Amino acid sequence: MAFSAEVDSGITTIESHHTIEQTMERLQTSLETHKVRIFAIIDFSGDAANEGLTLRPEKLLVFGNPKAGTSLMQVAPTTGLDLPFKALVWEDADHRVWVSYNEPRYIAGRHRMKSEDVAIFSSLLVLIAQAAQP
Repeated sequence: MAFSAEVDSGITTIESHHTIEQTMERLQTSLETHKVRIFAIIDFSGDAANEGLTLRPEKLLVFGNPKAGTSLMQVAPTTGLDLPFKALVWEDADHRVWVSYNEPRYIAGRHRMKSEDVAIFSSLLVLIAQAAQP
């Protein structure tokens, strides 16, 4: 599995060993099994196609836990800019599939929170990584 942490941007990208659809399905199933709420799925490439535009396959899964998110927003209201959590599943020019997400430490730093304040995301990141595994 390829792994890239772009420290300056706060984005982590993991290579998936599945198609976009399979990766999305595995991620959704894993989150739902762990009682994480899925708020939305945005099909960027599908929306582009509806407008007559071309975009490589790319979908955004928006998910989280309202109780945990609320506690974070009570500490730092601006955290609402980064919540709920998101996973971007996308395909590159070589047809490899990737999953990208915001690094919790980056979110904590951006909103002047302690890293332990966003520790809840650590378990979510494990679920994202598992969805990309063979």
